[in-house]
Amino acid sequence: MSDVIIVGAGPTGLMLAAELRLAGIRPLVLERQPRPRDTPKAGGIGGQILELLRYRGVLERFQAACTDPIPAPRFPFGGVHVDLTQLEGNPMHALPLPQQQLERVLNEWVDELGVDIRRGHRVLGVEQDAEGVRVDVEGPDGTYRLDARYLIGCDGARSRVRELAGIPFSGTVYPEVNRLAQITVPESVTRLDNGDLEVPGFGTVRSGFTRTERGLFGMAAAPNSDSLSVYTIEDEDAEYDDDVPLTVAELQESIQRVLGANLPVAQTYRLSRFTFKARQAERYREGRVLLAGDAAHLFPATGVALNAGMLDAVNLAWKLAAVVDGRASEQLLDTYHEERHFAGARTMLHTQAQVALRRGHDPAAEALRAVFQELLTDEQPLRRMGAFIAGSDIRYPLPNPNNHPLTGAFAPDLELHADDGIHTVADLLSAARPMLLILSDRADLAEIAREWLPHLEIRTAKLDDRPADALLIRPDAHIAWAAAIDEPIAAAEPALRAALETWIGTPGQR
Repeated sequence: MSDVIIVGAGPTGLMLAAELRLAGIRPLVLERQPRPRDTPKAGGIGGQILELLRYRGVLERFQAACTDPIPAPRFPFGGVHVDLTQLEGNPMHALPLPQQQLERVLNEWVDELGVDIRRGHRVLGVEQDAEGVRVDVEGPDGTYRLDARYLIGCDGARSRVRELAGIPFSGTVYPEVNRLAQITVPESVTRLDNGDLEVPGFGTVRSGFTRTERGLFGMAAAPNSDSLSVYTIEDEDAEYDDDVPLTVAELQESIQRVLGANLPVAQTYRLSRFTFKARQAERYREGRVLLAGDAAHLFPATGVALNAGMLDAVNLAWKLAAVVDGRASEQLLDTYHEERHFAGARTMLHTQAQVALRRGHDPAAEALRAVFQELLTDEQPLRRMGAFIAGSDIRYPLPNPNNHPLTGAFAPDLELHADDGIHTVADLLSAARPMLLILSDRADLAEIAREWLPHLEIRTAKLDDRPADALLIRPDAHIAWAAAIDEPIAAAEPALRAALETWIGTPGQR
């Protein structure tokens, strides 16, 4: 019997497999495709997952795989632009790493960690009881059955696992098709200094957004490159298979319909097609079956799905490992649904706001976009919007008896002065272990936490301007509990014990 079976070897499934291995669990991954995908999908990753990868000490792997220069922090948002270039301490970063390359880096990482991936193996059926899950699988050599303690569906929008578990996936399907490409144009097309194009037989194609009665056309020059990013959005009733790639002809036909221009194309570096849906699974957990990534949520905007899915995986992995090891009860898995459904709803909020901004074509809609764009010239709303898109504003609604502002938030990367040198929080979380970080002379708090050794790291450090006397930091880098400055032990002890029992398990267990 396997401890955990993961269905789907996309970014979410691979991230989950890596995090489980860091936690000491050896998962089995089933992937229906016989080989890694080469169909262009997402064009990069961004937001809070980049910070998490940095905390794991692996971000440089992903940066090294980038062949394109990192763009300036300007992001489309429902037909307007969020320009973060003027902000000091930009809250939103992106890495231009196409999904095929992202999966390649993740595959290399999980291979090093010793993860077993079976490609060309499709799930046919799922049954579960109080003891485990039975999975019927069709592989290259026929059908067979697997047993596991838990099954995780990371198998995308048409999740077979979600369907077999009977989890509702309600929401809205928008009649929009988004086609996105990175191209170069031939010499017959003149590129003007202001970013516009002169197209023979048509005239000027403006850089930026152009709205017509048929949809939206967007164009921007890629930094330090001859290439252009172009995309169209138009309403269609047609259904598209995500595994069937966009062609140059289909892209040009869409540009012709939306803009009325026949735009010549010399070379293509990326061709992607997206449809827009706003759906969220009613439950991320059904007994011993759990969902993550697109199997759990679909957002009606680009640029957020990978961030959300990979963060699902990070939140789930350490909790699942604690339950499999017998250190925590199954109730810990319920917090996965509570926290990540909350985060998914937050992401759904801003992506559906983007729908409202981009779909209107009348003067009132134009006025709304103009007002929204004007608000984003002020620093505070711009900073808030950047954190919103990045997912860095997520603060889980955790128990917080002393109402500390850091409880539930992502741990800041503090510079720590310890006896063995200077460290950062990122340095200390690379092993994906929970940690009690003592930032003051609070030997009393450290003594309480020793009961949870060896499943907890206890570190003592100093910093000039401490935000708390102590921080209990979970493996997903979120703060589970914080001691206020000079908080009396009579108040701190019961809250610390409750947090340790909730997130680490009962003291004295193996």
